[in-house]
Amino acid sequence: MFNATSHRFLVPHGDTFRIAHCATKPAEDDGKSKDWAEKLEKATRDLGDWQQRLYSRGSHAVLIVLQALDAAGKDGTIRHVFAHINPCGLHVTSFKQPSAVEAAHDFLWRATPHLPERGHVAVFNRSYYEEVLVVRVHPKFLAAQRLSADPSATFWATRHRAIAEYERHLAEEGTIVLKFWLNVSKAEQRRRLLERIDDKSKHWKFQAADLDERALWDDYIRAYESCLNATSRPWAPWYAIPADDKPYAHWQIAKLINAAFEQLDLSLPKASPEALAELAQARARLMAE
Repeated sequence: MFNATSHRFLVPHGDTFRIAHCATKPAEDDGKSKDWAEKLEKATRDLGDWQQRLYSRGSHAVLIVLQALDAAGKDGTIRHVFAHINPCGLHVTSFKQPSAVEAAHDFLWRATPHLPERGHVAVFNRSYYEEVLVVRVHPKFLAAQRLSADPSATFWATRHRAIAEYERHLAEEGTIVLKFWLNVSKAEQRRRLLERIDDKSKHWKFQAADLDERALWDDYIRAYESCLNATSRPWAPWYAIPADDKPYAHWQIAKLINAAFEQLDLSLPKASPEALAELAQARARLMAE
């Protein structure tokens, strides 16, 4: 079973993680933007090579979970980090408000059909974690699930435990679970929202409701801190990625995914003696044409 190695952006297992201590910008010794773009290009091409090996072996699946506040860059992360992956082996699911059918089931039910099969990569743009983030900030949404709109602390702890056990099951069955929280600062979110208002080409991205959610910033930060502490595990780690600079964030995420692939035995399958003999016969037939 995959286990995360130590990394400066890794959310440790336990209750010691504090968002207030997390960087939203690159460190001074992390290089320059031009370097990040070049390194990102190489990292994403490596990722494409790893995905081909993953597909050829068919022994593991990879699930990438992206969570963030509004305007943190989830869509752009998917577009850039997975630019060189074969689309045939990549499945992206964006989780919106649950449908009536989804709300009638347990909160993890709707994610299961979108899990990756062995040899494939799945990306969740938001995920079942919305049920302990948005729903925690807006507990009135529990009414659609026929649950109390005034849940106790035990309720959220139970959901956290259910998620951790769900992800452990996936890991034990051969799925590599990697979770990235794009940590954007409040000032940078404001700048991006203003850009959506001021730039005509980005008007379609703006929703007035984003400002209502921004007003609940502190509530969301508390929900994220609780959630990340409770669900970051060696087999399903959370990484708090500084997200104020998009190319830097993309590069860091691509590197971390590649590092996870490196832990697997993903050498290309070797042909058996029988297969080699068959290949020789096929070559002879083609050359004789």
